[in-house]
Amino acid sequence: MAQMATTPGAITTPYPTQIGIAIEWAISGDDNLNGQVQVRYRPLGAPDWRTALPLLRIPAGSNGAFSWGNRHAGSLFDLQPGVTYQIELSLSDPDGGAALQVVEASTRALPTVSPGALVRTVTPQNLAAMLAAVQPGEILALQPGSFPGFTLDRDGLPGAPIVIRGQPGVQVNGELGMFFRQDVIIEDLTVNGRIRFNGSDRITIRRCLINASSTQFNGDGIVSFLRAEYAYIVDNEVIGTTAWVEAAMGASGANRGEGIVVTGPGHVIAHNRVRGFRDNISLMEDGGAVDQYSIDIVANELSEAADDAIEADFCFHNCRILRNLVTNAFIPFSSQPGLGGPTYFVRNAAYNVAHVAFKLYRSSVGDVLLHNTVVKAGDALGLYPGVPVQRTYARNNLLIGGPGGTINGFGNGSGRVIAFADLVLAGASLDYNAYGSTTGSFQGRLGPTSFNSLAELRSLTSEVNAVEVSMAAFAAAPIYPGDPLVQHAAQDLRLASGSAAVDSGIVLPGINDGFAGSNPDAGAYELGRALPHYGPRSVDQLHADGFE
Repeated sequence: MAQMATTPGAITTPYPTQIGIAIEWAISGDDNLNGQVQVRYRPLGAPDWRTALPLLRIPAGSNGAFSWGNRHAGSLFDLQPGVTYQIELSLSDPDGGAALQVVEASTRALPTVSPGALVRTVTPQNLAAMLAAVQPGEILALQPGSFPGFTLDRDGLPGAPIVIRGQPGVQVNGELGMFFRQDVIIEDLTVNGRIRFNGSDRITIRRCLINASSTQFNGDGIVSFLRAEYAYIVDNEVIGTTAWVEAAMGASGANRGEGIVVTGPGHVIAHNRVRGFRDNISLMEDGGAVDQYSIDIVANELSEAADDAIEADFCFHNCRILRNLVTNAFIPFSSQPGLGGPTYFVRNAAYNVAHVAFKLYRSSVGDVLLHNTVVKAGDALGLYPGVPVQRTYARNNLLIGGPGGTINGFGNGSGRVIAFADLVLAGASLDYNAYGSTTGSFQGRLGPTSFNSLAELRSLTSEVNAVEVSMAAFAAAPIYPGDPLVQHAAQDLRLASGSAAVDSGIVLPGINDGFAGSNPDAGAYELGRALPHYGPRSVDQLHADGFE
């Protein structure tokens, strides 16, 4: 017998990061899926509440070997590190089961070196002895010179990490390995090889240059192939060897290497510059995916990704892909699949995309697309999974396509503004998005519905507030990247005054607060705002951005 009323269960806030908090409220009932949870939050002791996005309603489901429970889930974004927050959750259901709960959760503090830490001077000659002798809270200062690859076999402690710090002119040639280690900071190193931290918790890797050129390590950069917790990977430059050529395109192309790859919960991957890999930033897939939730991938500068620039596949829930800049990617954003959701893609920008903008494949469920800007050849919003895609939620995105073709055997469409036939409309919601095509037509398909004009899109589908845009929407007048094999520099995709995308969006609490004009703008950038800083930051920017 159907149970329409909601019965609230336990509320959890698993694995907060330095900048985000995941929220899950388990329920039973609500078989007609009309329950809602409104969210407010504030730092503990602050007088005023802030409104956040409502939680996403997620019915129980499964995909292959993975399953998830009946719940509401969502995230708080762009928080301050080391702060305790009060979170007010208000559940309502027309069929019964209203509840109001207030919980507390604390973001993680930024990783820091122990005050007054003992500094041990390390040379290639005494490296082995220093690695064997180092104690929690101490710093190994690698002196200028060439070091072989090495493995750290000792642990730090919370608040007293072991620090391996490079001085100017130091190079590590090979793999820097950590296996099932805890509380280690790696900083300011040049590594000609890779850093691997399999199964290790509370590992910080910052301000390093990784030249991932060694065939011995599969062309990988910074990797953990086994479950790890709370990695903090920031301000690194990771350089691969995959060339931007047609033969490299796609998962089976002539490409190699993962730029940064993790599995497990609570990671932050922010402000890195990564280029020239099969996948520039990736989660593990299938049997390798373990507890992939509460992960922040923020403000990275990514280019020349021959398969995926950001592969958020097998996200269990609350992966937050925010404000990343992607140039020259076969696919900029992948969720193949999302396991119930939410998997958030928010205010990302992508230019010169060879295949599809969002790969929501393998029966993905629960993807949330907000305020993204994509300019690509072929169909603007084209997805061709061949299997149902469920519970997709999209608002305030700006997508422009044009004449398409075939790249290494993969078609990218003909310039339709939407080609998303496999979307299951029940439970999905797309509206307030801006679409365009340089073909001069406005055609497409959303689920079973085809349309041939903006008026038909608005009248026949959920996109009742959609707008039409062109390349003239951008103030900097970037060219249309009609040939994806032409390698481009990053482009400024901020809006021109008077564009149809200006003021065309809808308010999304906690996402577009403080917008200018009568309504938020569509796309990644609000009119008149400075560009975010992508990639590694200076010391002054680190302090200003609040990461450390």
